[in-house]
Amino acid sequence: MIVGGGLAAARTAEQLRRSEYTGRITIVSDEVHLPYDRPPLSKEVLRKEVDDVALKPREWYDEKDITLRLGTAATGLDTAAQTVTLDDGTVLGYDELVIATGLVPRRIPNFPHLDGIRVLRSFDESLALREHATACRRAVVIGAGFIGCEVAASLRSLGVEVVLVEPQPTPLAAVLGERIGELVARLHRDEGVDVRLGIAVAEVRGQGHVDTVVLSDGAELAADLVVIGIGSHPATGWLAGSGVEVDDGIVCDEAGRTSAPHVWALGDVASWRDATGHQARVEHWSNVADQARVVVPAMLGQDAPAGAVVPYFWSDQYDVKIQCLGEPEATDVVHLVEDDGRKFLAYYERDGVLVGVVGAGMPGKVMKVRAKIAAATPISEVLG
Repeated sequence: MIVGGGLAAARTAEQLRRSEYTGRITIVSDEVHLPYDRPPLSKEVLRKEVDDVALKPREWYDEKDITLRLGTAATGLDTAAQTVTLDDGTVLGYDELVIATGLVPRRIPNFPHLDGIRVLRSFDESLALREHATACRRAVVIGAGFIGCEVAASLRSLGVEVVLVEPQPTPLAAVLGERIGELVARLHRDEGVDVRLGIAVAEVRGQGHVDTVVLSDGAELAADLVVIGIGSHPATGWLAGSGVEVDDGIVCDEAGRTSAPHVWALGDVASWRDATGHQARVEHWSNVADQARVVVPAMLGQDAPAGAVVPYFWSDQYDVKIQCLGEPEATDVVHLVEDDGRKFLAYYERDGVLVGVVGAGMPGKVMKVRAKIAAATPISEVLG
């Protein structure tokens, strides 16, 4: 059984059938939609460019003999009895369970319940945000992480006036560091976004519908729409009392095994152990397929593929694709090797070694560094 309705669930089911597993596969999801791709939600869906983000058509699941239980959430797990309880009272047994429940958007608890305040994680939320955006003039986006930046860019493409508010010194500061964050801020300002940095939101006001956002410096912003993009947390609440260890996600070994027998986890919800023994959750699209290719063989008692994987993710903002290879951290030494305004390329150094590259509008130059990152190449050889 697979619990989850996104990329991780679909890729796991697909990998099982590719591995010639002929047993029963059931996907349980709290969403009514077929498993779908999330990256377009803040971009193409919001900009009205696509309306279907399903990863596979329903016919594919029928052909592969995969049962879909959509619109039904898992509410409890009994690892001793090997059963999952659903919100309609149904209890399903499993031989092997794969948890791929993903993330839940963080909300701001002291905000009033006003129309016009939205988060973005699901397809339905993206459609609702798109409909709202067509009728609004002024939006405030709270949080300048990847989702916040992408939403701000998409709203600007729809002609909405946007204020992007971030308490950190720059957008993406916690992920890519302040130097690259400054370049991202420059990109948004060039597109007409009012970027407010080092500032928090004190309160929102309105009568039934949001109309004002008050910042911590006392500034009052008129707003028809407020989008909260302050991050997400793993969807693990339903595992309470199950015995599955949770610590910033479901704790797994290097093959996706959890602390409970016959229970596995992958994707955004899972914290995997790496080669150094460190536990980490990786919230990147490409990571899911890599993990599925490890989980499925391990679950079936087969040999897993060998070879180091270099993490990769990207973010589309305006006409610029920002790409990242490796595992850059905000505390790394950043070498900005190219910068021509909208495009840039930067290498990340840690302990004298190349650990990552970030590029905007330079896909070829980013990808050619993959082998050097995998080989832990000294930064002196890369810059030389």
